[in-house]
Amino acid sequence: MKLSEFDFDLPADLIAQHPASPRDSARLLHVADSLADRTIRDLPGLLRRGDLLVYNDTRVLKARLFGLRGAAKIEATLHKRVDGRHWRAFAKGSKRLKIGDRIAFGDGLAADVADKSQSGDVLLAFDRADDALMAAIERVGAMPLPPYIKRAAPQADDEDAYQTIWSEKLGAVAASTAGLHFTPGLLAALDAAGIKRQALTLHIGAGTFLPVKSENVEDHTMHAEWGEVSRAAIAAIDAAKAAGGRIVSVGTTPLRVLETVARDNAGKLAPWAGETQLYCLPGFQFRVVDVLFTNFHLPKSTLFMLVSAFAGLERMKAAYAHAVERGYRFFSYGDACLLECGR
Repeated sequence: MKLSEFDFDLPADLIAQHPASPRDSARLLHVADSLADRTIRDLPGLLRRGDLLVYNDTRVLKARLFGLRGAAKIEATLHKRVDGRHWRAFAKGSKRLKIGDRIAFGDGLAADVADKSQSGDVLLAFDRADDALMAAIERVGAMPLPPYIKRAAPQADDEDAYQTIWSEKLGAVAASTAGLHFTPGLLAALDAAGIKRQALTLHIGAGTFLPVKSENVEDHTMHAEWGEVSRAAIAAIDAAKAAGGRIVSVGTTPLRVLETVARDNAGKLAPWAGETQLYCLPGFQFRVVDVLFTNFHLPKSTLFMLVSAFAGLERMKAAYAHAVERGYRFFSYGDACLLECGR
């Protein structure tokens, strides 16, 4: 398939710069046999008693670090944890950095440049590890907002707005943005409607924002992200399916984890921890997820390819054209859609 097949016109003024307030007042496009304009608060009525919401409990790390190499200013955005002490990072001015250079980030936190790649990122070896390192990054770092949210620096309210209501396990450098719409009131309404929920983890990396450069989309190499599915999560999913409930993925990240596990286990689910590079193009066989709740994604992105694989390319082109015409807000702080699987 060609990259141009996943392109669409998107006016710049539809890219949301701030979230809806309150979060569950955002709009929701229901994409099934027809299109229906709703709001997030309609979600409990669009699902069925016995359905299971599967959400991502990752928490965004303040991964944007500002430091000095001597007198030179350095900005580094962490994007992939290698081990307890080492992170790969995108660094502004990385061409000037040399292996062995030390960067001081403030509050005593420092890192040495341990390696450089051809793609322009660096490997940072920090002066502390594990929980001590994560705590230091949280003290001195800033929220790593997506590049299409145009601010010189995150605002104070971004620290809360760019975390989901159930963010818990620190390690992502981008939010599971479908989860940003959920509020205590919406969760209570879902409970009252008999909709259950279950957590899993996928630590989202900055690779989620990287563009697809191959005109033949099959040639694209998908970035890797670390995730985990517990025995309790598998039991909840199996029980919901056995009772006739549907699996509703809150965002593309739980879907990628669950479909990775099913693919690697001949269609069955089992407790799992590891990295996924799952790349879903039209024709992909979805074995676990029945319904997908997700935000609106970038043209020619792997996420638009995923939703097109899930619900059908022509259906998603029509849905996105409708969303643009009706002024829906796009991307991380934007509105959402509810997709029925096209299988």
